[in-house]
Amino acid sequence: MTEFKRFYEKFQPSHYDVYLDINRETKRFNGQTTITGEAKAQEIAIHQNGLVVASVQADGNDVPFTTDNDTDAIQIDLPKTGETTIAITYTAKLTDSMMGIYPSYYEVGGVKKQIIGTQFETNFARQAFPCVDEPEAKATFALSIKFDEQPGETIISNMPEVRTEDGVHYFDTTVRMSTYLVAFAFGDLQSKQTTTKSGVKVGVFATKAHKANELDFPLDIAKRSIEFYEDFYQTPYPLPHSWQLALPDFSAGAMENWGLVTYREAYLVLDPDNTALETKQLVATVIAHELAHQWFGDLVTMKWWDDLWLNESFANMMEYVAIDALEPDWHIWEMFQTSEAPSALQRDAIDGVQSVHVQVENPAEIDSLFDGAIVYAKGSRMLVMVRALLGDDALRAGLKKYFATHKYGNATGADLWAALGTASDLDIGAIMNSWLEQPGYPVVTAAVVDGKLTLSQKQFFSGKGKEVGRQWQIPLNSNYDVAPTIMSERSITLGDYAKLRKANGKPFRLNVGNDSHFIVKYDRELLKDILDNVKSLDSISQLQVLQDLRLLAEGRQISYAEVVPLLKDFADSTSNVVNAALYVVANNLKKFVTPNSDEEAQLQTLYNQLSKAQVARLGWTPKAGESNDDQLTRPYVLSAALYAKNADAIAAAHKIFTANADKLETLPADTRVFILRNEVKNFGSTALFDKLFAAHHQTADGNYKEDICSALTSTPDADLIARLIEKFEDTDTIKPQDLRAWFRGVLANEKGQQAAWDWIRNDWQWLEDTVGGDMEFTTYITVIAGIFRTPERLAEFKAFFEPKLNTPGLTREITMDTKVIEGRVDLIEAQKASVNEAVAKVIK
Repeated sequence: MTEFKRFYEKFQPSHYDVYLDINRETKRFNGQTTITGEAKAQEIAIHQNGLVVASVQADGNDVPFTTDNDTDAIQIDLPKTGETTIAITYTAKLTDSMMGIYPSYYEVGGVKKQIIGTQFETNFARQAFPCVDEPEAKATFALSIKFDEQPGETIISNMPEVRTEDGVHYFDTTVRMSTYLVAFAFGDLQSKQTTTKSGVKVGVFATKAHKANELDFPLDIAKRSIEFYEDFYQTPYPLPHSWQLALPDFSAGAMENWGLVTYREAYLVLDPDNTALETKQLVATVIAHELAHQWFGDLVTMKWWDDLWLNESFANMMEYVAIDALEPDWHIWEMFQTSEAPSALQRDAIDGVQSVHVQVENPAEIDSLFDGAIVYAKGSRMLVMVRALLGDDALRAGLKKYFATHKYGNATGADLWAALGTASDLDIGAIMNSWLEQPGYPVVTAAVVDGKLTLSQKQFFSGKGKEVGRQWQIPLNSNYDVAPTIMSERSITLGDYAKLRKANGKPFRLNVGNDSHFIVKYDRELLKDILDNVKSLDSISQLQVLQDLRLLAEGRQISYAEVVPLLKDFADSTSNVVNAALYVVANNLKKFVTPNSDEEAQLQTLYNQLSKAQVARLGWTPKAGESNDDQLTRPYVLSAALYAKNADAIAAAHKIFTANADKLETLPADTRVFILRNEVKNFGSTALFDKLFAAHHQTADGNYKEDICSALTSTPDADLIARLIEKFEDTDTIKPQDLRAWFRGVLANEKGQQAAWDWIRNDWQWLEDTVGGDMEFTTYITVIAGIFRTPERLAEFKAFFEPKLNTPGLTREITMDTKVIEGRVDLIEAQKASVNEAVAKVIK
């Protein structure tokens, strides 16, 4: 087994001069990289991947070298240690993997075009130029780039261009930064620009396939985000500009390259006249997330990838802090409660899940750290707990100290806790390490025992799990003052319950605000008290009741049958967060029914009863001036009505489609996906299929593309499903970045599941060759585990994936997802009869 060593230990770069000559037609480039640094040994290594090295010089003289592809290394023998300047000449290919330097393809007026962009996180800078490709190896970079330039084309990078000579574009030297943050792009681009109050130039760049006004919303959010962060962090933005670039082909959602942030088009540009509020909120939080990184991740960077959470968890929290300040009417923390919180709670309840802080060395395993539910969602919940404990004044003071101490350098989690602790006089590290270093989270049982109100903690598992005695320091956030701020003991007694209940005058509750990362299991007496008063609770608390009961049912600590009768109590809520929680529970009931069975017909009746009044209240067409809650609730109830096969809903959607058949893109973005999906499922034809596929190819609107994907993958027609799957490997039709959504759509379609499952098993090698270097690759396994629910599918999943268990980067995902399916199969077997009986009772 190859041992991976840190190259930075033997050679520490201080400055790079990188020259690239890129030819798009041949998809090749020539490069010369000169690295000045400190050699700690005579035998050093520089990272490369796919570079054909022609020569290596040290201080002007040729030196011996070899390349080792197993460790991505150029091994170099130097004549001496100390200050050294190494010059490496090489050639390489542009990639089509959306990593390194790669082309993005798009069309304008039917003409195929491309722009060149980069993606160097986690360790793909080595595909573009030789470097010590480790976060700790910070240096300054001077880029000079020549390319097969056409008139009117634009080139941008981390820093401003200072001059052009003989077709070579020279960029100003960067500040000290990590290799994975270097970026550049060129092609036929349009842009809009503005300037912040402090003089930072802010711009949004996109291809000319987009309308100019699609750049307005992101430009406004980017400008105001930088202004907010400069104030909140009390630390100036350290670069002269902040460019935001939409790339037509992009594997992740966005990437925080310093001064040149890159995005998937759907997460940056949008039509200001026809975009759902939910999409605007998503785009705004993505922009705010990446700009939070310009300080937290870029100015101060994790020392090694095991502290990835330092970058991602913090940016994930700050995106909500920023947008809450910029757009207070959005109540953006509600989105945190309906997206981050349930994602973290679901994933973190699986035995074998990674902790937020994970040891890793093998480059192939680094990408597997980017677990959205853990490093992003759980990590941000962890930091929300910290913020609640500290308050914003102490948080800001601690961050200011953290940036001042570590700017242009690297840090660890301990460094952050130390800075926050100094600002607050709290031992934050002692409290937070139980959350950072341990996987999972606790369920706190609240019960009246012999008249005493008692609390106890134990790790919660959604399926089978091995109890190993983990304990947490839990911020309880109780509404009774008798409860401590932090519960670190395994169990505590709070006092005589009858006296406490009388003195407080309200039901006893924990985790008020749902900001701490645990769930609560109330005994029957305490739960009845809460449910009897549920209408008086705020919407987050109502969400929490449904959330915790659902998770307890998943963990077999109660039965889903106990939750079913409660659903109607929440069905008339005008709060979108309550409806979000309600329909998460309702959608989970689908796994207990067989398609087209009597039991499914009963469940569809329940869906109709839950949604009918809300559909009548809200209608299919958004209304001017309606509340945010109504805009965000409409999709839940329309989707429910269509699942219920409500004849009026099906007819209404069909009528809207027919009236707008020649202008489908202009359908209201809030409801367009339901109208299209209804048409494909209930009125589909080959002609409609072809029409929507053509529209998908022609439009540059990422959200419209997603709506068409959702609609087409729901077809019940076996011949059309076969045609769809034939398109999976046609990258001109379905971009690799979008393939997972198409695959998931067909797999979730009962009529298409077998065909999609056969495809991924037969063509796994093609998939690995196409997106295998991508941090999203393992999520194909997650997608499958989120859908399979029968013993037969479990056996097939294990037969296919268990032989791949030792593949670097796949081990944990395969192990965990096997447990996910096993847990679901066991749950269905145990509770199917009681759940369907409960549904039958409640619909009468």
